[in-house]
Amino acid sequence: MMLHIPGVLTPDQVARCRDVMTKADWVDGNVTAGHQSRKVEYNLQLPEESQTAQELGDMVLKALYRSPLFMSAVLPQQVFPPLFNRYDAGMVFGSHVDNAIRTHPQQPIRIRTDMSATLFISAPEDYDGGELTVEDTYGSHSVKLPAGDLIIYPATSLHHVTPITRGSRIGSFFWIQSLIRDVSQRALLFDLDMSIIQLTRDHPDHPSLVNLTSCYHNLLRQWAEA
Repeated sequence: MMLHIPGVLTPDQVARCRDVMTKADWVDGNVTAGHQSRKVEYNLQLPEESQTAQELGDMVLKALYRSPLFMSAVLPQQVFPPLFNRYDAGMVFGSHVDNAIRTHPQQPIRIRTDMSATLFISAPEDYDGGELTVEDTYGSHSVKLPAGDLIIYPATSLHHVTPITRGSRIGSFFWIQSLIRDVSQRALLFDLDMSIIQLTRDHPDHPSLVNLTSCYHNLLRQWAEA
């Protein structure tokens, strides 16, 4: 399941990211690349251990947990501390699949990467190229979102970032281990939750709401790896 989640960061938060990043030191993005990704990744990254990356990462995490749509779609057990990268003109990230397990060099974190996420910080008019392209059984899906918006997609997907031809593309990327390992089960729970929310808005006193909510939580109880 691919899902666009708008407005994860507010305009003020986006502006804060950009201001801090203009003063930051960037390093080769290969510092966090896997064996295969290292062969096709050409970008820059904020060092994971830097104060800048930690400050902005904390801000992103808090924003994620305030997003009902993110929480419903992902059902996170753990979110990897957000990383930040920059693509300048000529930079690209070739086709790859993210590592199944991610560890953190400074923190005791080890997660299974069920879902991948890209949070756009640059506005789409600030650069040409740089589309995130995700491949699945239905074809290729090209994504270039407004600043502050998030795309989530299965970490099992082949994906790449097209070459930048003008400007710079700045974003955050990270992975999520879900309480629900199975993709189809996670999608069913999301659809059910969205239907419950819609029914609550349209018919707040409908008697089916109690039963539907009970079904949701009993399925979550059955499938969750807490």
